[in-house]
Amino acid sequence: MEALGDRLKLMLKTFRRECHRVLQSERTTVHGADGMLMVLQLAMAEVNKQHGGEFKVALSDVLMAWKHLLLGKLHLPPPNFARLENYDLILEAYESFLKRSNTVDLVDILSMYKQLRPADSDPEEPVSPILLFEFLSGNMEVAELADSSVPATPSSKGRPCSSQVKIAVRRVFCSYLNLLVNTKNDMALALTLDVPSRTLGRQAFTDIKHAAHNNNTSLFLAVTSFVRAIQLGGKGYAPAESDPLRKHVKGLSDYVQFLDNLEEILGEIPDPSVCGARLVTAIRAVLVKGRSSGDALYAAAEETTKELKERICQIHQIQKQTANGSGTGISPARPKPYAVNHATAYGGRDTVKVLMALLDEEALILPCQNKADLLSEEQPVLSGAEGTCVLTLFRSPEVSTGCSPEPLRNRVQSRLDLLKPKARDRVIQSQFACTYKEEEELPLNRVLEFPSTSQVPTCVQPAPKLKTTPAADEECSSGVKDRATAKPTSECQNEEQSGIQQGAALKPRSGNAQTRGAGPGSRQKTGIQMQSKGNKRKQVDSDQHGGSENQSPERKRPTRVSVKMPGKNVSKASSKKKLIAGQGKLTSFFRV
Repeated sequence: MEALGDRLKLMLKTFRRECHRVLQSERTTVHGADGMLMVLQLAMAEVNKQHGGEFKVALSDVLMAWKHLLLGKLHLPPPNFARLENYDLILEAYESFLKRSNTVDLVDILSMYKQLRPADSDPEEPVSPILLFEFLSGNMEVAELADSSVPATPSSKGRPCSSQVKIAVRRVFCSYLNLLVNTKNDMALALTLDVPSRTLGRQAFTDIKHAAHNNNTSLFLAVTSFVRAIQLGGKGYAPAESDPLRKHVKGLSDYVQFLDNLEEILGEIPDPSVCGARLVTAIRAVLVKGRSSGDALYAAAEETTKELKERICQIHQIQKQTANGSGTGISPARPKPYAVNHATAYGGRDTVKVLMALLDEEALILPCQNKADLLSEEQPVLSGAEGTCVLTLFRSPEVSTGCSPEPLRNRVQSRLDLLKPKARDRVIQSQFACTYKEEEELPLNRVLEFPSTSQVPTCVQPAPKLKTTPAADEECSSGVKDRATAKPTSECQNEEQSGIQQGAALKPRSGNAQTRGAGPGSRQKTGIQMQSKGNKRKQVDSDQHGGSENQSPERKRPTRVSVKMPGKNVSKASSKKKLIAGQGKLTSFFRV
């Protein structure tokens, strides 16, 4: 009976040779037991996030769903414990991740082998579902795989590095090689994005994930598209300044440039053995850069590089003998026209085949016995900042506000305050709005220039009334009448203009015009204040003062007007027209 490893390898070879019949891409890669478990953990965390929880999942729940997944896909009797509540959604998310990443698992390969195996082969399956379940669940004994052609990790006593660091470093090497074969593999990009450190942590990975989701592309295509647009796009096609990926331009450019270097090596060197050795050496160079030889990561990288080089040379020799017809010297057939560039590279095609065979063998390695080390967030530090836990990377970082959340009552009250309508600023509704009652506080300049009624000091006693004699009234009226009817001379014109100017010199806050006499016995010179119409006042003021009609009334000095009568000199302090209440205030307001 052949060893289980050889039968699994035969199954993978048959799938790789005939996969174009059932798959759209020949670059499809295979997830092993550890890869399947990590994808299942991500699927469960995503379902928990969609149902209002956090992007987390308990280890016990993952192991329960793992057994249900294997037994369900292998069509075996289910376990004796109940399934999880959202198991159907978890299975859908798991299959969606595999399809989006252009990957398959070992259970899918076993189900497709029945369609792809040759007609003249043994009708019996090389691996039974029960054996595959035991292998994937980790219950298979190591002795049964002793004769397997799958390379095992050497177990020397003086190993300079720990097994956990060695497994993590080997996973990073294979992830870089996986991206050269299948650029849609999101898991491979997550394991290599910040290894070595490029300052691309959780925030950068989250921004890449959102950009890929918005454009409906893979993570690698989102990164390369952004970097190409920065380098070659110009002003018209460059990403916007508000693009979140602009904060990580340097790290993303270094990552894409390193992968471009690997692509150049892959396309320029035709020999698969030499090309594979150069690829592994380039990956080792970036991992050990700046580290001493005594570092555990340095030792693990050196050991992994040596093992991968040897295995690539062996695979190339085996494929070369198979292509030559077991040494018959017959050249292999040319590729069919429809197969050229059909999801495969023209340059470096032989190297791609060797890399795919190497990755298939890596998928057949025994699963990790300690599931907690594989799925926990305490991973070996390879990038200098944090471990390479896939669950931590796919979880979006929490935005810290710097303070603890407020109580619910305070948050509700602040929200209600925001929803209240704001009071509008009061505007003047008419030209007489200044006479209305002020409901709001006025500006400081208006308060100083136009104080309200409450700020004006009130008089305790009323002003004394003007006492005049009938003779004085007749004289004033006859004087005004003579000036209105007779032709004005030069002297009368000057007197009239000076009288008008004196009448215009009213105080801004004066009420009714008040006249103050010296008594019935004093008939000396007194000032007569006159107020004319607004247009007449402006015309006279502009003629006298050169158009300075906007000059404040306080600066204009009142002049005394003397009325000359034949044989008498009488001056009176009486107004031409009595003002109504508040008219002086309105006049001073509209003058400004």
